[in-house]
Amino acid sequence: MVDIKQYVKGAEDKMKAAIEYLDEQLSHIRAGKANPKILDGVKVSYYGSIVPLSNVASINTPDAKTIIITPWEKPLIKDIEKAILNSDVGITPENNGEIIRLGIPPLTEERRRQLAKQSKQEAENAKISVRNARRDAIDLLKKSIKDGTPEDVEKDAEGEVQKIHDRYIKKVDELYAAKEKEIMTV
Repeated sequence: MVDIKQYVKGAEDKMKAAIEYLDEQLSHIRAGKANPKILDGVKVSYYGSIVPLSNVASINTPDAKTIIITPWEKPLIKDIEKAILNSDVGITPENNGEIIRLGIPPLTEERRRQLAKQSKQEAENAKISVRNARRDAIDLLKKSIKDGTPEDVEKDAEGEVQKIHDRYIKKVDELYAAKEKEIMTV
């Protein structure tokens, strides 16, 4: 007889990973406020290798409309500026020789709708991952009947997987609703 709890735990772990991934993806979507995570995808040339921006500079947000990047080495300012311009951040950097300042422009209504749509797509992808984890667990549980698991035990485990699934789908909806509210708030 196989360990039923192992299948349930495996499904829950996959669902948890989907939520964490969604949270990470939503944090990269700019919502009109300065958020250092929008620079996570920016890579800088540093002594011949390509490294994340956060490895060569400190990134701060003194207010809701500004991101300040302080390079650890002054000669890097030009490289950092070039990396930001070449990235998909869509903000032109300004430097004063010491620091780089990014002014976050207010979002247009059309851009807000696009970002909300992008957030919805990310949430939908997370829901698909959660559903796949549920399906895989239920398939394993049904196969375990052939290996000698009693049907009532399998049905109970299936119900438990469904409850966990429902809880994680609700979390996805909550994360999406919060992000949509953040994006649409002017």
